Amino acid sequence: MVTMLKKYTFGDMECRYLLDSESRNVELLLIPAGMEILDWEQKKQAADSLIQVKKAGDVYPGGYAGGNTMRQSVTTTQLAYDEQCVEENERQIAVHTWMKGSDGCRARHCLVWHKGGRYLECYTEFVNDGTETVSLEMLSSFSLGGITPFTAGDAHDSLMVHRIRSVWSMEGRLESRTMEELQLEPSWAGHAVRSERFGQAGSMPVNHYFPWLVIEDNRNDVFWGAQIMHNASWQMEVYRKDDGVSISGGLADREFGHWMKNLEPGEFFLSPMAILSVARGGGVDGIAQRMTSALEAYVDAGPECEQGLPIVFNEYCTTWGCPSHENIRSILDVVKDRGFSYFVIDCGWYKKEGIPWDIMMGDYDVSKELFPEGLDKTVQAIKDANMKAGIWFEIENVGEAAKQYHNTAHLLKRDGRVLTTTMRRFFDMRDPWVEEYLTDKVIGTLLRYGFEYMKIDYNDTIGIGCDGSESLGEGLRQNMCASLAFIEKVKRSVPGIVLENCASGGHRLEPLLMSKMSMASFSDAHECEEIPVIAANLHRVILPRQSQIWAVIRKEDSLKRIAYSVANTFLGRMCISGDVTMLDDKQWGIIDAGIAFYQKIADIIKRGTTFFYGTRPGSYRNLKGWQGIVRVSENGRAYALFHIFTRQDDVVRMPLPGQGKWRITDSYSYGEYEVFIEEKDKESQICYRIREEKEAAAVILEQER
Repeated sequence: MVTMLKKYTFGDMECRYLLDSESRNVELLLIPAGMEILDWEQKKQAADSLIQVKKAGDVYPGGYAGGNTMRQSVTTTQLAYDEQCVEENERQIAVHTWMKGSDGCRARHCLVWHKGGRYLECYTEFVNDGTETVSLEMLSSFSLGGITPFTAGDAHDSLMVHRIRSVWSMEGRLESRTMEELQLEPSWAGHAVRSERFGQAGSMPVNHYFPWLVIEDNRNDVFWGAQIMHNASWQMEVYRKDDGVSISGGLADREFGHWMKNLEPGEFFLSPMAILSVARGGGVDGIAQRMTSALEAYVDAGPECEQGLPIVFNEYCTTWGCPSHENIRSILDVVKDRGFSYFVIDCGWYKKEGIPWDIMMGDYDVSKELFPEGLDKTVQAIKDANMKAGIWFEIENVGEAAKQYHNTAHLLKRDGRVLTTTMRRFFDMRDPWVEEYLTDKVIGTLLRYGFEYMKIDYNDTIGIGCDGSESLGEGLRQNMCASLAFIEKVKRSVPGIVLENCASGGHRLEPLLMSKMSMASFSDAHECEEIPVIAANLHRVILPRQSQIWAVIRKEDSLKRIAYSVANTFLGRMCISGDVTMLDDKQWGIIDAGIAFYQKIADIIKRGTTFFYGTRPGSYRNLKGWQGIVRVSENGRAYALFHIFTRQDDVVRMPLPGQGKWRITDSYSYGEYEVFIEEKDKESQICYRIREEKEAAAVILEQER
């Protein structure tokens, strides 16, 4: 028999802890506050534990689970409820649920609500209170059961699984499949588990999928969402054996991520943090933005200079990895006094003549050929132009032309051999020698020259793991924890430094790293027409105020093309690069107008809600139709952004939220264009009359009081 153990209401979310009186397992049910649910007996379902764990030596789950899932192992099913306690202060409420194993080990499930928030944080702790070493093969960060509690039976034809796929230069593609398409409906006999386990193995946590999952009950318009905060291998699961669906996630387990962890008597282990939310209405985009709101507090606590979302100039697409004092001075003569706050010296400042930048990183000696009078003179020139100087590092990786490439004692190994990919090896970030070396080369450079901004790049992945611990996956986890610790050391050593998260563009856009950074490179699609699609996608997974979007301007670009590129940056943080020393006055006029427009909408980018419209993209490289974005702030201001890919209509329209009237206060495009508001049945639409293909336009809107 399953009964209510406890119930808590956190904002518009309700958390129910359900206790199985026979097994003493506890299930966590998360629902929108105020909604009525079915009686337990109206569905064929067993209680599904809120902690999923597997110890080596314990019985594996049956029902053909081997190789597909480690959920509901005997380690998990033998966890029995012990106690629950609540801790509350002026900022948050935390619910701790303790479970006991049959061998004396304990596990703690922690659910945290930050007051006023639209999300929850969740993690688990496993404690070895026994007398022998315990080897963990799996430990979840979260597990939610009972989906969906609003429809009797198996809720067929009403449950959708939404994931976000990611590959290089095409990050963030939304994938939506029915439960039946994924073969996650229960069998006729209730036998044989169904599991869709997915994730990523390696040190690029967004290289395949984002650590993000949404389940939609489209019959009741309810959405459950989860994100994992982890910078290494992770997994999510949609699991089913009966009428109830469960979702869980956390560290990639032994089967999926080669992970095992030994705990001696008295030792404990904490899982990564998960972000959870539930809502009625708002769609996939609504629940996604509830989860991204969890990062607001971290970014608000960041550098003061970041709070106005200042504009970046990065010289990479100007010099292509060959910056010098001479070409930077030429760029500064053109870009100073145009509204830029940061000037970033990208990769190549350390390279030797005739050797490409991407195989020289690791030694980080300033190039005497590129900076014959020293880097300090160049930094001073940037400061004289009233900009903060930034510099690029690929802290963790070493190129094959660097001396450190052969310093194998301090590099990661797998199976006793140096872990090597094409052109790169990896520092062992756990090694005290490496920390000391990077403290000198990285932090020392920042302090020596007075850099106030650092772009942290990362251009290959470790893969399944490395030596140095009880498993390859645990070696990887420890190494990536050490990487985070070094980033924290940078922040302590250079107070107020602005950090940019980059990994071949957007391969590290997960919440944990984003909580440490001011912003991130959204992609490497620097000059592609699909930039606005990728940039809009990322509103579902990171805060727009942290999404650095590049407008790379070429001397041959038409005014239409320049306006298209500049308008892309209105979807996040503006960054300019390209042939800026070769542009004419008309071309600069379009850029300058875009900079002024961006500055007027920066507060809406910083805090707002995004609504998506237009044609659902098929091929990203061959876009058809159009894309529209409306982003609305809480103070009655908004902006609308149109990108036209192919001309299929004369006019495209987007509804504006609320019942009040809106008016256009400013606009941006090239040449003559027409944007207007239509009123119909007390509802407003923003409309754009299409002129040509591959064009863009934006407007600022204010709601009449």
